[in-house]
Amino acid sequence: MAHDWMPTSPCGPTCLTTGEAGVGRARAALRLTGAVAVLLVAALSVPLMPVIGRAGRELLAKRIFRAVLRAFGVRLVVRGGDALRAGGNRGALVATNHISWLDIAAVNAVRPMRAIAKVDIRSWPVLGRVVAAAGTLFIDRERLRTLPDTVAELATTLRSGSLVYACPEGTTWCGQGIGKFRPALFQAAIDGGVPVRPIALRFRLAGGRETTTPAFIGTETIIDSICRVARLRGLVLELTVLDELAPGRAANRRELAELTEAAINSALHRVTPIPTQRPRRRPTRIPAA
Repeated sequence: MAHDWMPTSPCGPTCLTTGEAGVGRARAALRLTGAVAVLLVAALSVPLMPVIGRAGRELLAKRIFRAVLRAFGVRLVVRGGDALRAGGNRGALVATNHISWLDIAAVNAVRPMRAIAKVDIRSWPVLGRVVAAAGTLFIDRERLRTLPDTVAELATTLRSGSLVYACPEGTTWCGQGIGKFRPALFQAAIDGGVPVRPIALRFRLAGGRETTTPAFIGTETIIDSICRVARLRGLVLELTVLDELAPGRAANRRELAELTEAAINSALHRVTPIPTQRPRRRPTRIPAA
């Protein structure tokens, strides 16, 4: 059941840009067929994941996610990708702004990693099985009492040396702006003693104009969004890997969330003020008798 703290976005159909060039029905159908084929290959690969080792799983995941982007005609432009790929076995919380279902494909096409996802994805046909096999950590946003256990599990995963991808807005936005970053998941980075790696995502057309067409927003279904992307010509997804926020950079999870949000806003030229450390309260002195 939804609660007052459930993340919501004001974005809806009126946020979608218009005038983008499209492809014909045959080309769109071919893209959808290709995407289904990639998904089936991913599903058939699930039994192999436990036996091919970490390096094999990462290589397989990278190829699958790159194939998803190619199937939809998406060109991925990466800035600073070497910093993400060079992380080795050091854990980090990877945080991005959240626009589309394409976001996770783009991040994993650069460096495969585990993810935080809403629990209902696990029940999706075919895709849910693939996502679960990839080591996804599921969060139930409708049950607040499960949040501490989720944060503790995430901290343990980060401490073990894993990269984990999260969308701290808690829901998708159209891309013209980003939502407030919720602080809860950042507690896991603090508890795990690992850095936060912000990544800024932006969709544009081949000519350079930004587009919100790939966004998954409002009350539409995932099928609506997928079909809209399949019809779009010349889509470019820009992924910018930003400097890490080292452990100890922020005094608490709220400050760490604000620093991450400000870094992504700045990279997208939607500048927000960098938060300053809040003064700590001094303990109240009890006057001597």
